[in-house]
Amino acid sequence: MSEINYEKGSEIEPNTLDSTVENRMSAQLLNLMQQVNSVLIGQKEVVKQVVLAMLSNGHVLLEGVPGLGKTLLVRALAKTFDGEFKRIQFTPDLMPTDVTGHVLYDMQTKTFKMSQGPVFTNLLLADEINRAPAKSQAALLEVMQEKQVTTEGKSRKVPLPFMVLATQNPLEQEGTYPLPEAELDRFSIKVVIDFPSLEDEVKLTQLITDGQVDDNYAIENITTIMSPEELIAAQQKVSEIAIDSQVLDYAVRIVRATREHPSIFRGAGSRASIALVRIAKANALLAGRNFVLPDDVKEMAVPVLQHRIALTPDVEIEGLSAADVIKTLLQNVEAPRQ
Repeated sequence: MSEINYEKGSEIEPNTLDSTVENRMSAQLLNLMQQVNSVLIGQKEVVKQVVLAMLSNGHVLLEGVPGLGKTLLVRALAKTFDGEFKRIQFTPDLMPTDVTGHVLYDMQTKTFKMSQGPVFTNLLLADEINRAPAKSQAALLEVMQEKQVTTEGKSRKVPLPFMVLATQNPLEQEGTYPLPEAELDRFSIKVVIDFPSLEDEVKLTQLITDGQVDDNYAIENITTIMSPEELIAAQQKVSEIAIDSQVLDYAVRIVRATREHPSIFRGAGSRASIALVRIAKANALLAGRNFVLPDDVKEMAVPVLQHRIALTPDVEIEGLSAADVIKTLLQNVEAPRQ
């Protein structure tokens, strides 16, 4: 890879080093995002981050109050690549087998048969995941990491592409079970969904109430942009995006800085470095580039790291969030210049 000057103001023009493959995939993915944005109005950054996680073969933790379109987002995204979508409502009485499935004995054939659970899909919405106890939450650990489910000693692969999108309410904590650190670490990014602007909320309200009796029309009007096979090919292309050793070093130094920052009680682990590099590569492909810039890393640092760190009590009392601390941390980590 040729030497690149990373100094601000000397960026390479978009697509100048791109091949036809990167250009085509970028256009296709931008079109996919546009389809989702047509029904999930006012959440462009949310849609972008979820698509980047999907491209990097990762999983998403969605945080937001009820009624902001989290289910609509997943359903719309599934239709854009003709994928299958399933939803699990996590409750205190949810059993692990309700997630993964269970083995049943067939009296007619006198054989055991696998009754597949909702995880056997492309996009799985784990709604209010922190409403279920740790045992039921842990049912997702294997499938998130290995893309398979093991029952009765036999492993069964889930369909590809596969992604878990888990939601949790940041305000209502009564009757919830905090996600264990090991499970949090398996989510590539944490996406925070906030209320849309006044202008976007007016558009959304008008769109939904103008001659419609329910919300199903929104999904029906979405065009399928790519096939599951094309999405898998895009994921493979992301893994092939070039990253200079200096940019890779920059990503790792950001993660390591979380372990030394005075405001952070528990820093991010090595899985965060891997996720940050993969998400940065996906961001580069989305921009039509075949190489990663330091800005790709810096842009994705907050969503990749904010759920992986724990702040000190005095910082929490001050009202600072994990995102606030990470933004401050980024100012002290020197980015590569060439």
